Amino acid sequence: MTYLNPVRHITFDASDPYRLAVFWAEVTGYALEDADPADSEVLIESGQPGLPGLLFVRVPEGKTAKNRLHLDIQPPTGTRDETVERLAGLGAAVVSDQRRPDGTGWVYMSDPEGNEFCVERSAPERALAERAAGA
Repeated sequence: MTYLNPVRHITFDASDPYRLAVFWAEVTGYALEDADPADSEVLIESGQPGLPGLLFVRVPEGKTAKNRLHLDIQPPTGTRDETVERLAGLGAAVVSDQRRPDGTGWVYMSDPEGNEFCVERSAPERALAERAAGA
């Protein structure tokens, strides 16, 4: 028998769950509903069936080491570089720049509480590169 166990939430430990949920809602476009800055748990959701929500839970300890799991963000429009600039304006920081001269690569960033994530080339940038390679 095959068991299907879909991921319901991806959970982040946080010192300020509301602030982190607001940041990630801006990153993903997920909805932040019925949340209060004093809440110890804040959930944001895509509104699309089958996609996991992001859950932010207050914990007393701070982040002490590199994440063993991180999210890769692929912008649906615009460019990777525009997205990196936008996210930096929201409070993210560049940890390591892995962009290459040929346009491949990614930017390794951290959110306002130090959780790492990567920003890859956007969907249009990937499509353009694939068309150029096939030409």
